[in-house]
Amino acid sequence: MAQFTVLPARKTALLVIDVQRALFTRPTPVYEDWQMLEKINGLVELAHLYNLTVIYVQHSNQSILKEGTDGWMLHPALRPIAGDLFIKKKHGNAFQNTTLQSIMESRGLENLIITGMVTQGCIRATSLGGLELGYKVYLVKGGHSNYDKDAPQIIETYEEELEKAGVILINIDELAIS
Repeated sequence: MAQFTVLPARKTALLVIDVQRALFTRPTPVYEDWQMLEKINGLVELAHLYNLTVIYVQHSNQSILKEGTDGWMLHPALRPIAGDLFIKKKHGNAFQNTTLQSIMESRGLENLIITGMVTQGCIRATSLGGLELGYKVYLVKGGHSNYDKDAPQIIETYEEELEKAGVILINIDELAIS
């Protein structure tokens, strides 16, 4: 029998990190891209149903993720709604030089559900950044990916590393919101 992770809606935020068009055009495709997008959209729907704070994070740089370009835009499969929040970042850790921590504090949020891209980059950096700031960090299995030829091994390695650091790995079908 599955053990459920129950999170309080008023104290939980869902982060959708760097699910941007240009990352899906790399020479090596995003590993299990449509499965990941389905999980993210399922979580976003659940979050909207229970009025969780949903935050879309977009990375910008001077190459394929130049702010305002088509590649910088969110993947078209994502479905943000009015009331969702958007944060722009220039570093791997979404807390670094952004408004994320002030949003978390002002809303009394204690839990972060993390999804998006890429596992070994911004997912890792933001997960560790959240832990350092004292948040409970939940990483959704199958809800993050990368475009490396060794993607499955990278995901497994970094999930193990993050779990050892204190990140809680969860399956979407074992998540309940109260």
